[in-house]
Amino acid sequence: MIVSGAAFDDPTKPVRWREKWSPQVLFNIFVYLGLCVFFLNVLPNRIWDKDIEQVTYVIVILGIWRYAWWFTHAVRARAYQHLVYPKLAARAAELWDSGWRPRHMHFMMTTFREDREVTEAVVRGIITQVREAQQPGQPVAATIWLGSGDIYDESLIERFLTLIASDLDITFRIIRQNVPGKRMAIALVLRAMSRLGLHKDDLVVFMDGDFVIAPGNVRRCLSLFAADPVLQACTTHEAVQVQGPWWMQSWLNMRFAQRHLAMQSHALSNRVLTLTGRMSVFRAHHITRHEFIRLLEADYLDHWLWGKFRFLSGDDKSTWYYLLKQNAKMLYVPDATGYTIEIIKGSAWTRMVENFRRWSGNMLRNGARAIALGPRAMPFYIWWCLIDQRVAMWTMLVSPVLAICAGLIKGTDYLLSYAIYLAITRMLLSMLLFTYSRRVDLNYVWILYVNQILNASVKLYILWRLSKQKWANRGNQKAGFADNDWLAKFRDGMAMYLTVLSVAVLTLGTIIYTKLMDVPYWNMVAHLATG
Repeated sequence: MIVSGAAFDDPTKPVRWREKWSPQVLFNIFVYLGLCVFFLNVLPNRIWDKDIEQVTYVIVILGIWRYAWWFTHAVRARAYQHLVYPKLAARAAELWDSGWRPRHMHFMMTTFREDREVTEAVVRGIITQVREAQQPGQPVAATIWLGSGDIYDESLIERFLTLIASDLDITFRIIRQNVPGKRMAIALVLRAMSRLGLHKDDLVVFMDGDFVIAPGNVRRCLSLFAADPVLQACTTHEAVQVQGPWWMQSWLNMRFAQRHLAMQSHALSNRVLTLTGRMSVFRAHHITRHEFIRLLEADYLDHWLWGKFRFLSGDDKSTWYYLLKQNAKMLYVPDATGYTIEIIKGSAWTRMVENFRRWSGNMLRNGARAIALGPRAMPFYIWWCLIDQRVAMWTMLVSPVLAICAGLIKGTDYLLSYAIYLAITRMLLSMLLFTYSRRVDLNYVWILYVNQILNASVKLYILWRLSKQKWANRGNQKAGFADNDWLAKFRDGMAMYLTVLSVAVLTLGTIIYTKLMDVPYWNMVAHLATG
């Protein structure tokens, strides 16, 4: 398709194995690994020197733990992809092919002054799904529920529907929000659905206004609910098309490959860690309840430092948390695909950092309360994944801190050895991610490491500033930045103190534990103090 004059590769189109693993790709990987072996033999290697071998032991142990965790996810993901999900999909496809169709197709989308080309691509994707559901003598009606904040989007969609879907039974319902924010837009739509009286088994597609649904997506999702009456929600595979710097396309491709792997691992336990706002499907049984709607529109956290504050973004985490408390079954649909169109305006790096702040903040604000539900409220593996998310933000910083300190104290030779270690290990992880990605992109090697360090650093920063929220995608919304009284200044100062303290404890703790710095015995300190 064409977006703003730029031609994009269709991320939903299958790529042949020979095209993906071409001779040129294999040659590049061979050269890369060959250079790593060459530098291992040529450069000085001090990693096992007696005075710093403890540093190496800690880095290796942490690496083994993290890689074992990746390996566990990979094995579980393969089991879900090749053993569990195919059986579910086969039963669902059989129902669809036999003539089953949903009572009514509901699409709930929110948008805010989106580019015309993007909105038209999104609506065209919805129409494709409705056409796929039609069969002779049994037309299927649909309703598009638009949570809108601007007449521009409403008029654009209405005109486009008239142009391309006049032959279909589609109702276009506009719910204009009177309070800004995506959460309020969704809540108003759900209240309208509740008043209309949706059946408890009606299926509702939640989607963003920049997400293009690929052919076959909704068919695969809806039929799963027919095959499994217990299923309450599912979320789908995502891809991205970036109109912006090449490195951002590679970065997001890598993140979505990670997501594709992890989501399948989680789904093996009949749960996911988020019901992604880009696109998820819900059974109406829960989403039209007052408790669900109220949590979505007014979700909040009562924090010891920041007091009570509402969540700005993270609606997908709120919907997930509600269903998690209800012990509801949630699945990931790996072969149902769509893609987000990211048009980068301004600094791409700033956009990426802001995305990290939003993603990390949503995870931290919701992770603690989900963990507090305990392992009895969910499968143990899912509970442990939630704990690991919080532990990893600290352990991910230990290795670079140790390597830098060892380099500063003992010499730069150690940093060279550490760089080779990173080059080899990140290539091994990237090889795993290549199997979940459309293309083999060697940029994954360095992007993966930068992503890990940046993500952990942003989480550490946000951990003490949970009330400060910013969402550039929807009118540059902000929360928690305006107050300028003495209490706000005290809270900002305390947050800075806790951030510095955290970094200091992390750094000193790792240095002392690995014996890069000698700690004087207490009797020695007492002797010096007494003269």
